[in-house]
Amino acid sequence: MTPHPPVDDEATALAPLLDEYTRIEARMSDPDVLADPGAMRRIGRRYAELGRIKAAADRLAAARDDLGAARELADEDASFADEIPALAAAERSAHDALVSILAPRDPQDGLDAIVEIKAGEGGEESALFASDLARMYARYAESQGWSAVELSSTPTGLGGCKDITLAIRAKGSPAPDEGVWAHLKYEGGVHRVQRVPVTESQGRIHTSAAGVFVMPEIEDDEEIVIDPADLRIDVYRSSGPGGQSVNTTDSAVRITHLPSGIVVSMQNEKSQLQNKEAALRVLASRLAAEARARKEAEASAQRLSQVRTVDRSERIRTYNFPENRIADHRTGYKAHNLDQVLAGALGPVIASLREADEAERLARAASS
Repeated sequence: MTPHPPVDDEATALAPLLDEYTRIEARMSDPDVLADPGAMRRIGRRYAELGRIKAAADRLAAARDDLGAARELADEDASFADEIPALAAAERSAHDALVSILAPRDPQDGLDAIVEIKAGEGGEESALFASDLARMYARYAESQGWSAVELSSTPTGLGGCKDITLAIRAKGSPAPDEGVWAHLKYEGGVHRVQRVPVTESQGRIHTSAAGVFVMPEIEDDEEIVIDPADLRIDVYRSSGPGGQSVNTTDSAVRITHLPSGIVVSMQNEKSQLQNKEAALRVLASRLAAEARARKEAEASAQRLSQVRTVDRSERIRTYNFPENRIADHRTGYKAHNLDQVLAGALGPVIASLREADEAERLARAASS
């Protein structure tokens, strides 16, 4: 049971948040805000976040009023005493819900995400698995009412992908715990697969891996300055499986950020300009993610790092096809419904990671 803080401390913590809610509610009808989609999205996201806090605070206030009234009336009518245990439980539940909402949260939780998947050890089998993962995330996004847009991919002859980049975006202005990043930020790392490859003639089970890197997509006004002098931009013709050309013009774009060594390639759009814009957007998100990671590393040695190399020893999850089993090695989650998970039913797996993260946040808040 979460201990109740003193009422005065609770009111002190809530007052500025509820004041901000009132101010933002007024700004939502400001013509200048309505005319700026970016500002409207940011303000709407904050409004949704504060709205959850206000609703939780209102529920707690109502539960406390009900409990107080029952205790007063019990002095005059003993029948009201029978209601006190249930009302006290409701008050504790409302309080714990508010504490959970107020616990320190990743400020990027409400943002959209870019997911990069790269084949690793295992050759063609790893490329096929990378394609399976991309399909899994796209279907999970669809189940959440989000969109999943393929920004870039390098296909192989058997239908796999050496690498693939997805932009996964929510509609409207979701509350932080409903944002894309809040769900998918745990997916970064090495994913291991155990199955009989389509190229295996003896029916032997092989193990291969694919690497997943997830980063929050930066907002239009985020301060990420890219000096054009730091970029090397190469153009070439888009290619399909086996390297054959699928375009007669040099529309594909490869951008190398010289100071960091980050390379982003785009070839899915029909025009060179569109591919360049998409590549710059991914590059900016990568640079922002690295900047955040540096700040977090300085602030806390306990931060979770995402794997940059596809090393099976660094695996976070195993997909075992013969047993139809999925296992997450961070939380100990296991289930024998791998076929459903790959079809997009990723919710319980992510829920186990979110619950572990919330428990850690609440523990940190209680000890601070």
